Amino acid sequence: MFKEDFSHIPTEYEMKEYINNNLWEDFCQYMKNTYNITPKFEFSKCNWEYGWNIKFKKGSKTLCTVYPRENYFTVLVVIGKKEKEFFENIFSTFSYDVQQTYKETEEGNKQKWLMIDLEDNDKRYEDVKKIIEIRNK
Repeated sequence: MFKEDFSHIPTEYEMKEYINNNLWEDFCQYMKNTYNITPKFEFSKCNWEYGWNIKFKKGSKTLCTVYPRENYFTVLVVIGKKEKEFFENIFSTFSYDVQQTYKETEEGNKQKWLMIDLEDNDKRYEDVKKIIEIRNK
């Protein structure tokens, strides 16, 4: 499978076929339309998440990183010290799942790295878009 093969850069089509979830196309279109950015495929050899991931960068700032899964994808969004106060001020507006993820994620270097699985166009998906918007400011 291409996910582990660093010598073969996957195409957008291969990634779409692997994820096999219409939400992936919607997410990519949202990122392109809202932030004028396209996905950048990168291979990570770290033990934490070995394999291909997709970064959405605005300039040098990564707004989010996506980890492809079969039938869904996981979005990593960092709540840094610049975003923390604003995020916590609107904390109650996030879904229970996102609130729990935030509470359970340990802080390191004044950051929380939130890993949020997306499978459906639901409140969690809207929350991820809201968090990315906070990161963009």
